[in-house]
Amino acid sequence: MGFRWRSRHRPQKAVRRAVRSHRTDSVLAEAALVTSTGEAWAFATRAELLLISVPEAPSDQEDGESQGAPSVVVHREWSDVDRATYDVESNVIRVHWVDGDEPTPLALDGRRSVLPQVLRERVQWSVVLAEPVKLTGGRSARVAVRRRADGELFSQVIGQSDLDVTDPDVADAIDAAEARVRNAAGLPG
Repeated sequence: MGFRWRSRHRPQKAVRRAVRSHRTDSVLAEAALVTSTGEAWAFATRAELLLISVPEAPSDQEDGESQGAPSVVVHREWSDVDRATYDVESNVIRVHWVDGDEPTPLALDGRRSVLPQVLRERVQWSVVLAEPVKLTGGRSARVAVRRRADGELFSQVIGQSDLDVTDPDVADAIDAAEARVRNAAGLPG
């Protein structure tokens, strides 16, 4: 089965109910996504990114119901996002996570949406301060002070998956950078 382009301009009621049950604030942007397995939507709220999927119902269903129950497949706060890239040509946003999980592709359905802009603004809002850390062997990391939706500040170390924080030289460089950004943000050392 190929990709389906949704003709809806708004998510179905069941999707809107799923969004309401998994968020604590209003939706800033939404976008329908291209998927081969049913309907999918991305929602940006002040606090988090939500992705909701609605699988197609089995083809032998006789009651006219064309879709299954919606499920939240991504429910992450903005401080979990390392960065996001947007390819205008393919209309795909790739969300990169601070924990090293595989990037999440969001294939927008082609309708005009402010989701890329809102996503960028929310991630930038969550970054209070950041400092790159140059490490031996051409490696690098970043230390950042991030903000949660409730205003809480915390520090975060972002590096490649092969970053060895048990190496004393790496640990010393990261610790020093973390102390600098925490101090600059007024956080205790």
